[in-house]
Amino acid sequence: MLTGAGISAESGIPTFRAAQTGLYAQHSPQELASPEGFRKDPKLVWEWYAWRRSKVTAANPNRGHLALVAMEQRVPKFTLITQNVDGLHRRAGSLNVLELHGNIMNTKCSRENTPVTGWQDTGSIPPICPNCKAFLRPDVVWFGESLPADKLLAALDAASACNVFLSVGTSTLVEPAASLPFLALRHGAVVIEVNPEQTPLSKQAAIILSGEAGSILPQLVNAVWGCVI
Repeated sequence: MLTGAGISAESGIPTFRAAQTGLYAQHSPQELASPEGFRKDPKLVWEWYAWRRSKVTAANPNRGHLALVAMEQRVPKFTLITQNVDGLHRRAGSLNVLELHGNIMNTKCSRENTPVTGWQDTGSIPPICPNCKAFLRPDVVWFGESLPADKLLAALDAASACNVFLSVGTSTLVEPAASLPFLALRHGAVVIEVNPEQTPLSKQAAIILSGEAGSILPQLVNAVWGCVI
């Protein structure tokens, strides 16, 4: 299954575009979320992500996240592919999660591309890598960067092999994730879309459940397994 920004928005986390508010409204997405933007103004980028991390920290998984945990516990094989970087699926209790775009709460070295979990506070913004002294950056996929090859391959394999594919809270516009439900369709899966809005997938999905994930998914779990979320 695939989730997008819609399920996180129900927890009060601003979408990428909605996060471009206040001081950040004057900046383009490329200025805030690209290697070029980071090289030009690393302090601006780091502080924008620090603000976004504060929003994530203050948020909690909603009933949609919890319903997906219940699903995973009741089927023999379950893969949760997400475009979201907030980590709410793991916090809710989901285990087999592929975070295609990374995790905003994680940090890596901008030069060595390796995870960094701790560093000395020197007052530098961004902080400095303890190994090579380059700037640290959020461990997320920026514009112009490729998705992690291992996660993308695992997502493609899951979409090709599944019997049922749920597309939840995603516009089905951002590639390559947008191609996953269509790949599942080509391999004979029953594709179910959960979204309050029409998307490019809507005309091809076998079942359309129009509404927000926090409402629809608990009802689905209750109808199939008699489990109340």
